Amino acid sequence: MEILIGDPITTCLSPSVYDMICKLGFEFKENCNIHSIVAQNGEVCWKTITKCVSYTDPDQSLNYWESVKRLGPVCEAIHLHVLSLNKEQFEIQYSPWFQWTSFPELFPEVFEALGSLHSAAISLSLMKLTSCLERALGDAFLLIGKECPFLLRDLLASEALACIFGQPVMDVLKVFIGSPRGLNLRNILWHGFASPQEIPPKYCSTLLLFTAGLGQLLESYCQQTKVSLAHRSFVTLTNLEELIVFPDITHTVLSVLEELMMKSAFILKIMLPYWEIALIKFKAHRFADCTMLLLTQLEAGLRRVFAAVNKCPDTLLTAEEEAAVRLLLRIAEDYHSRCHPAFQLKKQVLSCEESVRKWPLLPWPEEPCQEAARLEDTETNACYSLITKILHELCHHVPENHRVLSVFDDHPAEEWSLLLGALCSTQVSMLFCPRAVLEVLAVLRSVASHCQQVSRQVASSLQLRHRQWEERRLHSRQRQNYLSMRASVRLLSPALYLILLLVALELVSVHSVHGKNTCEYQQYLKFCKSVLQYSENLEAYTRPEKNKWRETIGLTHAALMKIWTFTEKKQMLIHLSKKSTSKAIL
Repeated sequence: MEILIGDPITTCLSPSVYDMICKLGFEFKENCNIHSIVAQNGEVCWKTITKCVSYTDPDQSLNYWESVKRLGPVCEAIHLHVLSLNKEQFEIQYSPWFQWTSFPELFPEVFEALGSLHSAAISLSLMKLTSCLERALGDAFLLIGKECPFLLRDLLASEALACIFGQPVMDVLKVFIGSPRGLNLRNILWHGFASPQEIPPKYCSTLLLFTAGLGQLLESYCQQTKVSLAHRSFVTLTNLEELIVFPDITHTVLSVLEELMMKSAFILKIMLPYWEIALIKFKAHRFADCTMLLLTQLEAGLRRVFAAVNKCPDTLLTAEEEAAVRLLLRIAEDYHSRCHPAFQLKKQVLSCEESVRKWPLLPWPEEPCQEAARLEDTETNACYSLITKILHELCHHVPENHRVLSVFDDHPAEEWSLLLGALCSTQVSMLFCPRAVLEVLAVLRSVASHCQQVSRQVASSLQLRHRQWEERRLHSRQRQNYLSMRASVRLLSPALYLILLLVALELVSVHSVHGKNTCEYQQYLKFCKSVLQYSENLEAYTRPEKNKWRETIGLTHAALMKIWTFTEKKQMLIHLSKKSTSKAIL
């Protein structure tokens, strides 16, 4: 971490953004009468506020710089007004107007944070407030619109919200949270740019009052149009028992973390209050608050590492939105996780290949090998033919400079190890995997897991039966079973190589699953599960207590027919992948 040690960083805001947030709203010193902003009954006088918004000539686009200046005294008056209220007064006057957000209990918390004068707590409250406001505005949008915009910027610019709240009001919101050219409070906090002391508390008070004012406007609109606001349901995490994979954090560990926070070069000193309050929230079992803070600081820390390693200190500072997104994507490009299903699947494929590669090294007496070869029948030969056809199709999708050689020799070529190694070294995006990708990975992992078990069982049975053969301890029926095993193993080796190649190729192209519509995806998942069914049955048939070696040939033939049919229709992910491929020699 020596590379991170240097001159202390005093801000992550670029000079222009720092001036916009920390200075501009304080330039005008005029006093603003609070009664011109808020009536006695708590009604927000939007006309006074919207008058402060400035526009440029001749196109009448927003002048963010001038608007922040002129809104400064208004924000100061609102902040002093909020601080003058006690909790009971605040709730009586404003609580009814927070109901439209579907999370009204948040706002008394924000009020208390403002009264505490704790900068990190105020910044956290502003993060939660802007998040809640964004969601509530999305619900309001759906009163008129059909599909809520993905970006807050687009939501605030929508005709639907302008119709409900009025364009001047939406312009006010754009100044505070809707554009990188304005205060942009939501983004600089949620992306870990602003330290606690850089966020003027008056902006939190102002957005608190604005949220109540928007509730008043919305109620008026709903009464006039006779519509009612419906709230979208929150996301509910399912299968939590599968997500709880990390050990509990003890008091001892927390003490160590407190020490590390003070010494770590990863943590910016100006951001330390966020880490301290995150720890407090964790101890209080406020895990959502803790997670919000840690996510923003994780991004800030990664940005610092990136800037230091690449010797580009300017990337540590705020930039236009597009540049900030590009930077985050660059940081995430090479992200790998040993716990990720894709990484685990790669390990399984390579482990299984290594295991199958060792089969020829096991004892193979000449006599039973010759007899086993004679036992091969029409169905076995049909399997060989199908494997050859499928490999001919798959070989068009292997990496350059790799050849898929014959899998029917007693000693499969080392190129198989190199080929699967090359496929498993191909980068697969792990940072964000949608549900469809994770479902496919889960099935492929199960396939690989069963193939691993099959390989272990085959190796164990071969060793045991060979020893019994050499010691002449096999009865007539056991001898016949051993011969069936040898005949079956001659087929299972290329069959498993084929399955491993199929799994590895689909893994490399797994994100192409988004190219399938719902029906196609369900068909593809059904195909993957049929391969899984084959691997499960194969594992069952090759268990020592089963010894159904002859049956594995029919099982393999049926599975190969399904694979060939699906491959011939070009419905696999490798056929959707846009990556350039090269032909290989079979």
